Order: sequence, then structure tokens, then C-alpha cells
Amino acid sequence: MQTTTRSTSLTQGLGSRRWLVLGIVSVALLLIVIDMTVLYTALPRLTHDLAATASAKLWIINSYSLVVSGLLLGMGTLGDRLGHKRLFIAGLTVFGGASLAAAFAPSAGVLIAARAMLGVGAAMMMPATLSLIRLSFCDEKERALAIGIWASLASGGAAFGPVLGGALLEHFWWGSVFLINVPIVLIALPLAWRYIPASQGNRERPWDLVASIQVMLGLMAGTYAIKELGKQSPDWALAAFALLTGIGFLWIFVRRQRSSSHPLLDLALFKDKGFSTAVISALVAAAALLGMELVFSQRLQLVLGFSPLEAGWAVLPLPVAAFVAGPIAGRLLPRWGSSRLLALALLASGLGMGAYLALHEATALWQSLSLVLLGLGIGGAITAASATMLMRAPADRAGMAASVEEVSYELGGALGVTVMGSLLSAVYAHSLVVPEAAAAAAAAALPPTVRDSLDEALLASERMPLDAAQSLVQAASAAFDKGFAAVLLLATLLLLVTAWVAWRTRTR
Repeated sequence: MQTTTRSTSLTQGLGSRRWLVLGIVSVALLLIVIDMTVLYTALPRLTHDLAATASAKLWIINSYSLVVSGLLLGMGTLGDRLGHKRLFIAGLTVFGGASLAAAFAPSAGVLIAARAMLGVGAAMMMPATLSLIRLSFCDEKERALAIGIWASLASGGAAFGPVLGGALLEHFWWGSVFLINVPIVLIALPLAWRYIPASQGNRERPWDLVASIQVMLGLMAGTYAIKELGKQSPDWALAAFALLTGIGFLWIFVRRQRSSSHPLLDLALFKDKGFSTAVISALVAAAALLGMELVFSQRLQLVLGFSPLEAGWAVLPLPVAAFVAGPIAGRLLPRWGSSRLLALALLASGLGMGAYLALHEATALWQSLSLVLLGLGIGGAITAASATMLMRAPADRAGMAASVEEVSYELGGALGVTVMGSLLSAVYAHSLVVPEAAAAAAAAALPPTVRDSLDEALLASERMPLDAAQSLVQAASAAFDKGFAAVLLLATLLLLVTAWVAWRTRTR
């Protein structure tokens, strides 16, 4: 009762500043979700400048999402213990410092480490953003509007990342996609310190750091196994060891949660079919979106020769539609129900992805319409999945359900990049036929890495005679296109199958 009174007095004292608080946490949320995909348009250029291998390229993307998804549950509990304002400001500071390190990273290894630290900062901030909104808005209608804005930014921000990256790379070097975070953090820090209401944490609440590390190590080991299997000549023993290690850490985590009196994750939540379906739907939606955007941005630049800005403009219909879909889905939820809306949104996503696969060689208008349908479906699916998870969870597990929701999107994005990226690499490697002219011109100097990725083939072509280089680039581009089609086909099937499952398990 005392905590409720303190919270009410804080919100009453805020006055109109509560909207400023919403602006501050919304900016932080945008930084978090945009950083998941902002590298997509910068990837070809930084891969060239840092001479990153295909494996390093995927770790540059995935280290961020894997650290975030591994630490989110633990950081949510830590916020309850220390106070969400304190953790939010600390996370903002870590995020700004890691952004500076990433911007001037001299090698792929340093960039991977900086991206992991970005993940630590994001994991500290993300649970606090929603908690601070709940603390700042005491009026139910205003709080619902604020949370709706939060959900819209979460669903559309990730899709907007490649657009921002393309705009920056038109005028600056690849590090600018990280450096832009620094001035935003410097402005947000004093505003957060001054205007965000403070709340006393519960020091008696336990914080299980060990469990968070177990999840993170399990996810990373599993990801490494998938990446190894995606190589042309995988090390089967290493892949098996990594897979067993990942399964082992996750098994230990599950056992720890079952025996804990204060678990980070109550596994009983997943006994509800509607809740489990929503989690799977969120995973699949995020995986399809981020996996598709990863290969889409690379194809635009490496195969079609688009500039980063042109690539950003080409993908723009997708994030715009996703931003619009959030509020629309929110208005339809009471009328249609979250389960039914989730199934229909996933169906629209699958149809949009399939339409783009069929029309990616058609005119720009048909491509844009396909991306709009995909964006509307993804935005609606994320909103409906979030609502389903929160509604199907018991009232005393609402905070935990919100953490599961955030983990689903981050983990889905990481899995999408891993699985789709590995599929692209595998199909590319098996489809590439090095032309005789290129092989003869390069002789023994043709590196075997040309089969790893299109980036490597383009680098090798720079050291070859013009005719041989052109033949190699054409063959590598054709192989990449086959991998691109395989990725879109897999994403389409996943979305459609998940839509069917969601429809079968919908609440009647």
C-alpha cells in the first residue's frame, strides 16, 4: 500500500512532464531497436574496410541481440531491486560508451566486443522503458496511449534501421551509424536525471545473475553451432560440441528455474497454449523480418549496385507500414480479439513475403506494395503477440510476461540473422561455379574464401583482370540470388505455418 501511494504521488507531481518522460524513454527504445538493423546497409562497406569474414560478419550482427536476449530477464529483476531510473541511466551511459568504441573499431574483433557491450547497455534500458511509462502515467487512458506509442516504436524501429543507415552512409563512413548515438545519449542523460521520477527498489528481491549468464552462453553456443553448419565445409565435431554445450547450459538454466523460489522465468506460463503460441509468433515474426532485411539490404547494394541511401529508400515502405500497423492493430484488438488478429496478421506477413519473392524482379511499384503488405502484417503480428502474452499471463506475472515478450523479439532477431544468414551462405557456396576465365586469371592465387560470401568474391575480383573479374562477379551474384530466394522462401513458409498454428490455437 505504501509503494502504491508513493507511486501515485510521484505521477501526480510530474504534471505535463510525464510526456517528456515518454519522449526520453521512447528515444532510448528507438536507439535499442534501430541498433538491431542499422548495420544492414553498412555491412558491405564495413566488411570491406575491416576485411571481415562471413562468420565474423554474422557475429558483428548477432553479438548485440544475443547479449540483449540473454540478459533481459535478469536486468528486469535487477531494475526491481535497484530502481528502474537508476538502471536506465546506467544503461544509457554504457550504451553511449559502447557506441563510441564501435564507431572507431579498428578490427572485426573489436567491433564484435563493442556490439556485445551495446547489448549490455540495451538490456539494462529496455525493461526500464516500459516500467518507467507505467510509473509516470497514473491515468489508465493516458497510460494505454503511452504504451501504444511504445509498442509502435518497438515494431517499426527495427524496420527503420536500414533506412537510417543508408542515409548516414551517403555522406559519412560506416562508423557514423554508431557515432550518431553519442550526442543523443549526451542529451538524454541530463534530461533523464532531471525529469524521470525516481522509485525505491526492493533490496530484498533476489537477482540471479548466474541464470542470465547461463541463458546467454547457451544461446551463443547454439548460434555458433548453426553458423558452423552453414559453412561449405563445416567442422562437424566442433558444431556438435557447440550444440551440446548450448543445450547443456539451457538445460541447467531450466533446472535452476524449476528449483528457484524466485525464478527469472516461470515455466508454468508456457502451459497456456495461447501464451506459447504468442511467444512462437513473436519469435517467427522477428526472425522473418530481420533475416529478410539482412539479405535484402546486401542484395540491393552488392548485386544491384544501389548506394546505401538508395537501399534505404527501397526498404522504406516496410518500416512505414509497420509504424502504421501498430495503432491500427490496437484499435482492432477489442473487436477481433488478440488471438484472431495475430493469426490474420501472420497470414498477411506470409503473403507479403511470398509476394516479394515472386515480384522482386518486377517494377518498383509492385515491390513496394509487397513490402507494404509485409510491414502491415509484421507490425500487426508484433502488436497482437504482445497483447496476447500480457493478457494470457496471470496478473502477478505481468512483469515477467513483458520480459518474455522483449526476449522473444530479441532472440527471434538473433535466430533470424543466424539461420537466414547461414542458409544464404550454404546455398551461395553450393551454387557458385567459378568461371574458367576467372580461375585461370587468378591461378593459384584465387582464395577459397570466394565461396564463403559475395563480399569475399568482390574483394578477390579487385585483384584480377577486368574480364575475369566481371565473370567472377556475375557468377557470384547469380549464386547470391539463389541464396536470397531460399531465404525468402523459408521466411514465407515459417510465417504461413505459424499463422495456421495461431489460427488453430486461437481463443474461441
